[in-house]
Amino acid sequence: MKVNLGFRVITEIQRPDRELVEKFRGIPSSNINDIMNRMFCMGHELMPMNKAPLLGTAVTVKAPMGDNLALTRAMDIAQAGDVIVVDGEGCEDRALMGEMMLTYCERKGIAGFVIDGAIRDSEAMRHSSTPMYCRAVAPQGPFKNGPGEINVPIACGGQVVFPGDILVGDEDGIVVIRPEYAEELAEEARKKHEKETATLAKREEDAKSGELFSKHEKKYAKMFEDLGGQYADRY
Repeated sequence: MKVNLGFRVITEIQRPDRELVEKFRGIPSSNINDIMNRMFCMGHELMPMNKAPLLGTAVTVKAPMGDNLALTRAMDIAQAGDVIVVDGEGCEDRALMGEMMLTYCERKGIAGFVIDGAIRDSEAMRHSSTPMYCRAVAPQGPFKNGPGEINVPIACGGQVVFPGDILVGDEDGIVVIRPEYAEELAEEARKKHEKETATLAKREEDAKSGELFSKHEKKYAKMFEDLGGQYADRY
């Protein structure tokens, strides 16, 4: 076989313009995902190790359980502004990266990590300014035997991630965005965020007048009843 499937690097990927990526800065992952019919957030099992917001373009890694040879290679292939996204098959027993790898990538300007697997040196991760999401923390180190693939479509946190996808993350989680839809999504998500921010600012005033409660009851009573909800005097 000429193509060594499962043990290869795709060297050329298409990254969206940085200007397009930056349009998502400051927009909560939840607002973006709401615009996408709430279908494109990674699962809750990938938890943030620190409070640093995540924003960047995906360099993907497909790694066998407990092995980080492909991840170490991706550290050199990734560029400043890239997020390294790893399908580690959900392995929680062996850490795929730790502080030594983190500090190397910090100095390269890597925008963050999303690892569907384990990490170690958690204290360093918690105090880092580089966003880090992972499934687990484990002291046991990885193997470096391979195989593995870089810049291929992967599954991570229940989502398919393609090389060059835009990732936005915060303390709630991570949303995955295909670049071809990003321009419109950014505009709509920002409108939603601004609307919600204005609503929250007005909430105290509406609470004093009672309008907050009457509007809420009217809206959700109608929804409940339109869907067939009923009321009864007793159980």
